[in-house]
Amino acid sequence: MVRRGFLLLCFVVASAVSEGQLTVNTLPADVAQKLDQVAEQALQQTGVPSASVAIVRDGEIAYTKGYGKARLDPPEAAEPGMRYSIGSISKQFTAAAVLFLEQQGKLSLDDQVGKYLPDLTRANEVTIRMLLSHTSGYRDYWPEDYLMPPMLEATTSQHILDVWGKKALDFDPGTKWQYSNTNYVIAGRIVERVSGEPLMQFLEEHIFHPLGMKEVWNSDLKKLGDTDAQGYSRYALGPLRPSQKEGAGWMFAAGELAMPAYDLAQWDISVMNRSLLEVKSYDEMFTPVKLKDGSDSHYALGLGVGDLSGHGYLEHSGEVMGFTSENYVFPKEKLAIAVLTNQDAARAAGVIARGMAPLLLGATTQGASVAEAQARELFENFQQGKIDRSLFTPWCNAYFSAQAIGDFQSSLAPLGKPSSVRQVMDELRGGMTFRVFRVEFPNSTQRLTITTYTMPDGTLEQYLVLPAN
Repeated sequence: MVRRGFLLLCFVVASAVSEGQLTVNTLPADVAQKLDQVAEQALQQTGVPSASVAIVRDGEIAYTKGYGKARLDPPEAAEPGMRYSIGSISKQFTAAAVLFLEQQGKLSLDDQVGKYLPDLTRANEVTIRMLLSHTSGYRDYWPEDYLMPPMLEATTSQHILDVWGKKALDFDPGTKWQYSNTNYVIAGRIVERVSGEPLMQFLEEHIFHPLGMKEVWNSDLKKLGDTDAQGYSRYALGPLRPSQKEGAGWMFAAGELAMPAYDLAQWDISVMNRSLLEVKSYDEMFTPVKLKDGSDSHYALGLGVGDLSGHGYLEHSGEVMGFTSENYVFPKEKLAIAVLTNQDAARAAGVIARGMAPLLLGATTQGASVAEAQARELFENFQQGKIDRSLFTPWCNAYFSAQAIGDFQSSLAPLGKPSSVRQVMDELRGGMTFRVFRVEFPNSTQRLTITTYTMPDGTLEQYLVLPAN
């Protein structure tokens, strides 16, 4: 789930700063209005109670805003000064801590884990770089999107390593990519052993204090305060309920941080400006790690690496109990989008960030009008039970069996002609262009999602119609 005894340091204060101190709005009114529409629509469609957003434009924080209710009982509006848990976005801070130690000559990314933690499984075959890039093979101790009974009680990082760090590896080191929170618990322990300091103290000294990130909170140690956002969970389609809190120690270096979106945006500025670490360290942090067979993992050190309509980005999402988050940084464009929400197992943060990106990049996504026209035409053809097989790859044609076409027609025809088919996302993946479209209908609250994969020659490898998230 985290995607993700030391007393609270003096930099962690008991209550968030006042809303006014972290409220920024320098965007044109029309742009701000469109961003607001994206956020408000995402909350309405997903049922997530609130979102806190910070936008970096031209290398400066340009917009912060809270949407919805940070607390439901009694109702309290979301404000920019409120802290939210950021979950696994914390991993890039742990990766930065390792890089600081490498700069100081105290370790190397290519050091074997066994040099520091010799009792772990195949520790002399796994490197620190493999930990930070999720290519080690260590089994994830928390892949679930809910809280298991043992995790209600406090634990220690040593317990996590004794149980999960000593299991058989899921694959040979360096041969596959598989997300694992265990990797970052191991990395956090290495930081503490090499530096001689608790991880949070090291982060405060080298990152939070230099960047002026004044409101960071160690949510692994203590629950957020009454002036921060309350986290919520939902069982199926039931009501929102205050989420349970993980026992202390379960998040550690994999997802322990909470902060206002404003503070996360300050970190994003340092990332795009390469202002905190040395040049070599940023090169290592941003470069996707190759597997042993030469294939690209699309993941660097605590950061996913991708492309949106020709705009390269660094990205990570996060989730802990009661919270989900999404963070995009476009270094070349000096643009960043930080979105924090207060419901677990929900997609609103990603929907908001991906919906805002095209607006802030200055245009709709590349080729959107052509792709939208094709997606609409195919949709209307399927409503009539028609298919032009020359538009699809052999695999996609195999998917569209007679039964599939019949189901498409019977389920889509009653909805009538769409009022809009709008592209909301595109990115490169697997040598193809992946696109997401939103489909709306006149005089109806019904919304659908279309996902497509387009080959370089323009043929479609995928065309799926799904309920809107």
